[in-house]
Amino acid sequence: MRYNRLGNTGLFVSELCLGTMTFGGEGFFKAVGQVQQDEADQIVKAAIDGGINFLDTANVYSRGWSEEITGQALKNLGIKREDVVIATKVLGPMGEGVNDRGASRGHIMDQAKASLKRLGTDHIDLYQIHGWDPVTPIEETLRALDDLVRQGHVRYVGVSNWAAWQIAKALGISARDHLARFETVQAYYTIAGRDLEREIVPMMQSENVGLMVWSPLAGGLLSGKYRKEGAEGRRANFSFPPVDAARADAVLDAMEPIAAAHGVSVAQVALAWLLSRPHVTSVIVGAKRLDQLQDNLGSVDVELSEDDLQTLDEVSALPREYPGWMIERQAEYRQGMDPGSASR
Repeated sequence: MRYNRLGNTGLFVSELCLGTMTFGGEGFFKAVGQVQQDEADQIVKAAIDGGINFLDTANVYSRGWSEEITGQALKNLGIKREDVVIATKVLGPMGEGVNDRGASRGHIMDQAKASLKRLGTDHIDLYQIHGWDPVTPIEETLRALDDLVRQGHVRYVGVSNWAAWQIAKALGISARDHLARFETVQAYYTIAGRDLEREIVPMMQSENVGLMVWSPLAGGLLSGKYRKEGAEGRRANFSFPPVDAARADAVLDAMEPIAAAHGVSVAQVALAWLLSRPHVTSVIVGAKRLDQLQDNLGSVDVELSEDDLQTLDEVSALPREYPGWMIERQAEYRQGMDPGSASR
């Protein structure tokens, strides 16, 4: 297991992060997983034993039940608080009231307090806004997060499922007003869905923001199991996230012989490709069963060759899109020049 710096901070996290969306199984999240406390304890133990020091959850996962199970698992296993990095999120509805949702100051403050209680901890290492709130001004959201950092309830803040321009705007406001800035972006990214490489990745590289990847196997699709007739699983009943079927099939066609050559699973190849990307900080892996997690843990030992990577990059490449192709074309006259040695 390797450890990467979290954004522009001094904190290091494991390249695999244990996602706990499968813990609980209430309401909408029954389709994702229904892992109860005893099973969760086993999964968390296997993750820690495998070198993972990073856990990700959210208040909305099973209406707080996932946070409770996660916190209890750490207590049951006797894991020291300083040995793990706990990330959670806020945005979604946590009640029937009109203000029981969103990224307003009130909802953030109320839910941070509730998450701390459910997790059984006095601080959250990474507190993330779970999505875009079209109503609340960004300044209000950022000031609430900054207050939580100054109060010691939260160490760092991040964001999930925002567009590049929204994140860049927030970073500018944070710099202008001397507020805690977003250190991470949690985003959907797979070898069959590389859309964030157009705008979000260049923005993150420019601003030194870390990337946490959610659904790295596209809801299990890239495990290859759904190619078998009558295959069962989450995606059989809940087709999310959306994937270009033709692109996914082409990617699976390319991954299967590579997996066979390395003697590993197709899922491990898909994860190993993500781990090879220099802009990826940590890949979130979730599991309903211990054997699923153990297979995912094996991906850190898969060393894809340059030929493997070239094959996978070519089959999964994004179609060219404006203004990307024009920026690339117009940059040709600077090609090969070292920015630090340009003549004045």
